[in-house]
Amino acid sequence: MSKKIYELIIIGAGPAGITAAVYAARKKLDFLIISKDIGGQAAWSGDIENYTGYQFISGPELTLKFNEHISAFGIDVIMPEQAKGIEKQEKLIKVVSDKSLYLANAVIVATGKRPRMLNVEGELEFKNKGVTYCAICDGPLFRNKPVAVIGGGNSALDAVLQMMKISPKVYLININAGLSADSIMKEKVKQADNVEILHNAVVERISGAAFVEAIDVKQNDARKHLNVAGVFVEIGLVPKSDFAGILARKEKQEIVVDCFNKTNVEGIFASGDVTNVPEKQIIIACGEGAKACLSACSYLSTHWI
Repeated sequence: MSKKIYELIIIGAGPAGITAAVYAARKKLDFLIISKDIGGQAAWSGDIENYTGYQFISGPELTLKFNEHISAFGIDVIMPEQAKGIEKQEKLIKVVSDKSLYLANAVIVATGKRPRMLNVEGELEFKNKGVTYCAICDGPLFRNKPVAVIGGGNSALDAVLQMMKISPKVYLININAGLSADSIMKEKVKQADNVEILHNAVVERISGAAFVEAIDVKQNDARKHLNVAGVFVEIGLVPKSDFAGILARKEKQEIVVDCFNKTNVEGIFASGDVTNVPEKQIIIACGEGAKACLSACSYLSTHWI
């Protein structure tokens, strides 16, 4: 257990957490960042064309820029470390991680989201053996091999855009009648000769021997057996808020915040995709991280000497 009491603890080092950290450094706060990694969901992204200042940048490249930015301020990130609980002890806030325990006057939760699972037969058995949740991370492993991407939103089409460049055949399995991704992404995918889109389709089973070899798909009333070596699950994300039981959360487990990023617990703020703020975008998460830190600074100046 660390006996030191920090002014601020930031949980998470994705776009929201990194931006909050930059603002905290500029405010000369005595703070700590706890995170599993740097970049969060941004690190999984492929081509990013809507982040102000960059006409085009990849997720890994933007993550490198984030890392360079906090390094310039001499900010240390305690990782890999994950928060397991938050408690309020009178005015102090206790953060329990999988490795230690920390105390702070204020906390910003910026833990983002994690991939949603399909929950079908074979998914757990073949996880990391052909089933993956990150195209940018694992895509190159399936070069010259047929793959399936599950989903119909931006993350799914982002995976398709990456894989259609290196895979001879990409199946896009979409549960809905149409794609919900940005129009420009849909146009690019529809123009590809090696992409086959199956609408109104669901995966029923993932099978293979040591590694994934096929998936069984139900499309309307028909069933298909598709031979693939990789399955990219891109059906949405779940807020990483399980550890924050003392905070009010919505039905989707998003942490409830007001326009100042305040939660229902005094001294605890939240920002980014883990919250109920609409539109989950990298640039929005960055703005929310800045707001959360400014609100935390205001709280510290009025509640602590």
